[in-house]
Amino acid sequence: MTRPAPLVDQFQRRITYLRLSVTDRCDLRCTYCMPERMQFLPRKDVLSLEELHELSLGFIARGIRKIRLTGGEPLVRRDMMELVQALGRTIGASGDRGGLDELTLTTNGTRLAEFADGLVEAGVRRVNVSLDTLDRDTFVRLARRDSLPQVLEGLRAARAAGLAVKLNVVALKGVNEAEIPEIIGWAHAQGHEVTLIEVMPLGEIEEDRFDHYLPLVAVREGLEQRWTLTPSAHRTGGPARYFDVAETGGRLGLITPLTNNFCDGCNRIRVTATGQLFACLGGTEQVDLRAALRGDDPQALLGDALDTAMRIKPQRHAFAITQPGAAPALSRHMSMTGG
Repeated sequence: MTRPAPLVDQFQRRITYLRLSVTDRCDLRCTYCMPERMQFLPRKDVLSLEELHELSLGFIARGIRKIRLTGGEPLVRRDMMELVQALGRTIGASGDRGGLDELTLTTNGTRLAEFADGLVEAGVRRVNVSLDTLDRDTFVRLARRDSLPQVLEGLRAARAAGLAVKLNVVALKGVNEAEIPEIIGWAHAQGHEVTLIEVMPLGEIEEDRFDHYLPLVAVREGLEQRWTLTPSAHRTGGPARYFDVAETGGRLGLITPLTNNFCDGCNRIRVTATGQLFACLGGTEQVDLRAALRGDDPQALLGDALDTAMRIKPQRHAFAITQPGAAPALSRHMSMTGG
């Protein structure tokens, strides 16, 4: 039996990296991500654990080598660890379906202390933790929840369990801008990497993103007045470009969707918790994988849907934050698409 063809888009980019959302729900309400009174999906619309697993195996058979589990907040889903364990068993596997090189996840860290050991046992070796501030008052302002102590406890537990941690920090003008060097220095002292991210225009929120948009070009210039940043060849399969920081001994990543488009080498697709495949984070092109999974011939329908996704994946996104009061580039929230 011939192995299914790998996923290659119309621009000859081979797709090997899946970001799979297991829920749109989150226990925080970060101001740049979602409104306080967020309307979450009805549970019946969300893919079951079995569907998420079947879908993942279908992607692996088509050449996906890395899966990042996302949300919302993935660790708030009750059966999340069952999926992690099932996918962990594919790491390094061979045969018709192939296997994963890596399974990882992005989390806000609030429940990481509870799950760190289990993640390692299942085969996860590193996690991304979203953390925009080390100041408790600023955290409450940003996340609308007083959860910084739990996040820091989660980071300690991750380190004790042997998980490599990368902190994702959204750079926000006038909010955490002055604190960024402190966050980097603290993280490197803890043995964590840090990636700075420009705020993305996704979903309606109460605040104007223009007020908080901070180009990372300016941040990098400021950091280079303090430290020696040397470009690094390190890559993780994502869009970050890395620098070694001589004075801290750590690594710094920059994700710049607005000031330095990184789409030429895109190897990623995203699938929502309802099974909608978005070929680009910044596009509307989508394919309904849930309908394929629940159809009469799931394997054939899923194969056709993935072929369609490769044909419609755009060359690049069109994110921009250029004027106050502008509507977001897309109405859907990041928590719907998966980070």
